[in-house]
Amino acid sequence: MRASIYRNFLKISYPATTTKTSNSRIRNIMSESDQSIGFDTPRLVTKKILAKLQHEGDGAVVRRGIGRSEQKFLDPFLMLDDFSVSPPAGFPDHPHRGFETVTYMLQGGITHQDFAGRKGTIHTGDVQWMTAGRGIIHSEMPAGEGAQTGLQLWINLSSKDKMIEPRYQELLSDDIKRAEKDGAEVRIIAGESMGVQSPVYTRTPTMYLDFTLKPRAQVHQNIPESWNGFVYIIEGEGVFGKPNSSPSTAHHVLVLGPGDGLSAWNRSSKPLRFVLIAGQPINEPVVQYGPFVMNTEAEIDQTIEDYNYSKNGFEMARFWRSQ
Repeated sequence: MRASIYRNFLKISYPATTTKTSNSRIRNIMSESDQSIGFDTPRLVTKKILAKLQHEGDGAVVRRGIGRSEQKFLDPFLMLDDFSVSPPAGFPDHPHRGFETVTYMLQGGITHQDFAGRKGTIHTGDVQWMTAGRGIIHSEMPAGEGAQTGLQLWINLSSKDKMIEPRYQELLSDDIKRAEKDGAEVRIIAGESMGVQSPVYTRTPTMYLDFTLKPRAQVHQNIPESWNGFVYIIEGEGVFGKPNSSPSTAHHVLVLGPGDGLSAWNRSSKPLRFVLIAGQPINEPVVQYGPFVMNTEAEIDQTIEDYNYSKNGFEMARFWRSQ
């Protein structure tokens, strides 16, 4: 969505890393005075990044937290944008290959069209989980007047999945599972929290949780030890990792260190809203060229050729234009 083909391409290579996996669990301890959070190794914040405003697409504005110079990549995550778009601006026809996009609307709506004839609109609280696979060309345009806002996350696919057929999972807001305890509410887009599991299938194992904490509330969420994770603060301010940490405010990405769980406290007088996103690293080389993400330079060259000549997944691009 953000790094469209009609903008400048950026080619980046990343080395692979090695890690291990484990199962997840959840602990929710709501006593402000109780610091025994139940994690063997609590996750601490290792980096704090302010997602600054920049222009993308055709007149749209985004705050990019992952996918910028300070944090180019957090395996398996390629990008996180907090976007705002008002008509007539938007994200006109552009391609993707080799990864997934997850669009989560915070306010308003976005209408999506692709070259296979799919068309639909997601509204406040809805989610579109799109697996681009071997190739998609689509448009994403505002569905109403005024600012339409949301988050878009790019999740890498392993080499065995990069050339699969495209697919979609869409969840209406009312269908997203929720849980609540002692002033902490969570919308479970992917993964599990407070004993509640999302139905979304994550080809790259992923946790995507939207927390809202009332003033003085806290939450303690387990995360598989081998996964990489981060927080993005949508609204308010909170304390993350350990009780004596400095508060972090809206529009900051907090990259989390190793451990088996994250603690968050809202010590302010206003609600705190943040997403916790974590995923199992793929541990493969990454070569990104704008909206194409593959494992080698040769595969990127082939992708550009496929796109330019409308072949190998882009056949329908030759005569298609969004309406």
